Amino acid sequence: MNKFEDLHIWKKSMRLVEQVYLLSNELPNEERFGLISQIKSCSIYIPSNITEGAGRNSKKKFIHFLSIANGSTSELKTQLLLSLKLNFISKDKIEPLINLCNEIQKMNRSSQNKLN
Repeated sequence: MNKFEDLHIWKKSMRLVEQVYLLSNELPNEERFGLISQIKSCSIYIPSNITEGAGRNSKKKFIHFLSIANGSTSELKTQLLLSLKLNFISKDKIEPLINLCNEIQKMNRSSQNKLN
């Protein structure tokens, strides 16, 4: 349906994954199988679901996968905020990622509205 590499939301979500992976290196090593694993997984699911939806031959399915990507973005925001609350990482390191999540969610809603 769509060439996912051309989608701005996909490009932005890939940038988010890169930043999440860099940030995860600063989290405590004992969180390797807990929070770090979850944060990385959530971030990867965002562009992955955008890609899967773009590859489907249906607007309805694309909207469905955009919705899943939106849920993963919300989940990632929660985990980043939890990292802040647990004093694993500072606010100045979390804020740019939260802002990027918010931008991706706005783009996602806009994409879904255009497809409807």
